[in-house]
This record gives sequence, C-alpha cells and structure tokens, in this order.
Amino acid sequence: MQNTFDITNVPLEIDRREGDGISVSLLWRKAGNVVSVAVRDERTFEEFELVVAPDRALDAFRHPFAYAAREGLLQETTTREPVYA
Repeated sequence: MQNTFDITNVPLEIDRREGDGISVSLLWRKAGNVVSVAVRDERTFEEFELVVAPDRALDAFRHPFAYAAREGLLQETTTREPVYA
C-alpha cells in the first residue's frame, strides 16, 4: 500500500515578521482556504497557532496576542519588557 501526501494541507507562509524574540507567520492552506497565524516566543518558548477569517488575517498578523487572548489561548499573563519602535 502506498501512502499519499496531500500537499493542499501543507501551510504556505504568506508573510513573516520577527522582533524581540517573537516570530509571527501568516499561513494559508489551500485545502479549505484556511488562514492562520502562528506565533513563537523564543524567550518563553510559548507558541500557538490560531485560525482567523480571511478578512481578519492582516489584523490578526499585526496583533496576534490580542486575538489569542480573545480566543483563550494564553494560559497565564506574561510580564514583558516594553518594546520601543
């Protein structure tokens, strides 16, 4: 029996940004037209991915922690140093 791999479920990285130890990726999966935002904090090793409506993708990409808090994905409040841009 041969296993087949469905490439439509592999996420395509549309955009990525990094700063202050946090990387944020905007992802799209062809199967189901699913858009998500994946976040990894290298300092705390916290990571999460949240599915967002396509029309909210850019906002979620810019403010992933606000979306994660609204979805209940953040377990505890993490004290962070301010970031000045």
